[in-house]
Amino acid sequence: MLNRFFPFLRWFPLKGESLRGDLIAGITVSLILIPQSMAYATLAGLPVVYGLYAAFLPVMIASMWGASRFLHTGPVALLSLMSAAAIEPLASRGTDEFIALSMTLALMVGVLRLALGGFRMGVLINLASHPVINGFTNAAALIIGLSLLNTFINVPMPRSDMFLRDLWHVAMQLPLAHWPTIAFGIGTLIVMSLLKKWLPKLPGVLAVVVLGTVISAAVGFEKTALVAPGQIVDADARAAYAQFAELEAALTRNKTAQGEVRKRIATLAKTDAHDYSLEAEELRLLGEEQSLKKQLYGQRVAVFRYALEPVTGEDGMVRYRAATESGWIAASWRFVGMKDGQFRLSGGGQVVGNIPAGLPSFTIPSMDLGVMTGLLGTAFIMALIGFMEATSISRALAAKSREKLDPNQELIGQGLANIVGSFFQSYTVSGSFSRSAVAAKSGARTGLYAIISAVGVVIVMLFLTQYFYHLPQPVLAAIVMSAVFGLIDFKTLRHSWNVRKSDGVVGGLTFIATLVMAPQLANGVLVGVVLTILLFLHGVMQPRSEVLGKTRDGTLAGAASHDLPPISEHYVALRFDASLVFINSAFFEQAVMKAISQFPQAKAVLVIGNGINQIDATGEEKLRALAADLQRAGVTLMLSGLKKQVREALTRAGLDEAMDRKNIFPSKDMALQALAERYDHQ
Repeated sequence: MLNRFFPFLRWFPLKGESLRGDLIAGITVSLILIPQSMAYATLAGLPVVYGLYAAFLPVMIASMWGASRFLHTGPVALLSLMSAAAIEPLASRGTDEFIALSMTLALMVGVLRLALGGFRMGVLINLASHPVINGFTNAAALIIGLSLLNTFINVPMPRSDMFLRDLWHVAMQLPLAHWPTIAFGIGTLIVMSLLKKWLPKLPGVLAVVVLGTVISAAVGFEKTALVAPGQIVDADARAAYAQFAELEAALTRNKTAQGEVRKRIATLAKTDAHDYSLEAEELRLLGEEQSLKKQLYGQRVAVFRYALEPVTGEDGMVRYRAATESGWIAASWRFVGMKDGQFRLSGGGQVVGNIPAGLPSFTIPSMDLGVMTGLLGTAFIMALIGFMEATSISRALAAKSREKLDPNQELIGQGLANIVGSFFQSYTVSGSFSRSAVAAKSGARTGLYAIISAVGVVIVMLFLTQYFYHLPQPVLAAIVMSAVFGLIDFKTLRHSWNVRKSDGVVGGLTFIATLVMAPQLANGVLVGVVLTILLFLHGVMQPRSEVLGKTRDGTLAGAASHDLPPISEHYVALRFDASLVFINSAFFEQAVMKAISQFPQAKAVLVIGNGINQIDATGEEKLRALAADLQRAGVTLMLSGLKKQVREALTRAGLDEAMDRKNIFPSKDMALQALAERYDHQ
């Protein structure tokens, strides 16, 4: 009983060899976890420190209450991207509201996973077939990698409701690419590839982070300046900058107005009163907010096109005019944001910047019912997808270690990790394949290794954050790209096609739907699940049925598919390979009548029912009516090979008497012998 409620008790007693293995694995994983968590936080649209927060308590909780001793929980690429996509329509990246909603989403995902585990609903993962998951994973990996292309070349990406259109806008800005940024990104990929080949035991992710940070600090990769509006002397640039500032001010006014309207609605709700004009105003403000955000993203791209260069006037003031050369030249400065009414310009690359030191504080996530209702669908899909990831990882590792898995307990562990983490500023987490695999290879024995890896994160948060200031953003982008592009696997999709064409089609359509519907990745999964269900229903509604013929060796096989002559002109043997239920009873009738039409001289139809696993009331009624109709036409309906549960159902319904028990046979051989004796000598 104690082990059930406190699964981590199974780690004890700890032996020296086990503790040593966990210590080595924990330190090894920690060296990967720290840079990975920061990279995935940027993918989630959050400051890098929130990746470290997500790599602290959630890692410990999931390890202690999960089922697998190898599974390492924490920030992962897919859920990071899905989190950003879900919250983007509700708040602007980098704002306090965006961060708060990320915590709310983590809480919702955690509650849903905990509920699924508590009610033993782990079987829900079977709703998504392997081709669906494979198609979705391939598309998601492609989207994750390409979504960082703007960071890789240091240009802004507009954020709309269509990822492919946003990606096209990024591609159109390639002439504005910052070559030192590209050099950092490509260099990171090359170094990681070489380290993996020549020094596989060295944590390549940590190595490129350290190397990139040192080089960035040495060459002065970051160059920033705060500029007052009056310092911009180029008329076109000043007008574009002013328009951006106006849009941002309008968005701030809009958010303030929304807050006031919501307070008034909440005050009225306490007295059970309603003011529909206030509710209409709230909807108008929400629509205006969405419009302003789209305009802001577009204007950011427009403003970025203006390359400026600093010029010192006779009065000693630095002013910025249009650059005399195009492209990212050494003297060009471009717009990157606003701060305290001033424009923030950059003449270099983007770095991580200041990371707050210290542990995350206790914060209650925002619980706005309206917002939570809007996030519920995505939260449910994220809960299932994250669980599918964790389960597949656990199964792969358990197959090698012969470990017994409990999917429902894993759901509970993952749920608790997200719930507890959301109260300590963590966004949504799940199981990581790369870190779990490293732990298994490094000799992990129990889940204690994950706690040791989290302690490494704590040390960084307390004492080492200042050393990451100069870490280049393209290095983090390259780390994520390297991780996710390795997940792309089109061979499995082709294999699904070879096994069954419809499965290959479902996988391919899921892949396309996920790409087209991005950034709303959850919709791609829904499309795949719906297609799978429709194909399943089609198979149930129109199961395989075929008139049988006899081969040379005397066995029965499909007459049409094997080009066999009929068994006899006086009777027909028909195989029906499905349960006889409401959804296919009409098809069963059509199959029997088609067989009769092909053999007009037949006096009997034998339905070989070895494949009929069950029969419901609709199926029984259809069988009764069909037997009666055929009897009036001078044709006898016979059954053979029925399973026990089907025979008992017919007996309870009295159908065995209505059809005459002598027309129901235990096996097809006995039925064919009786048919031959009854009709072949006529």
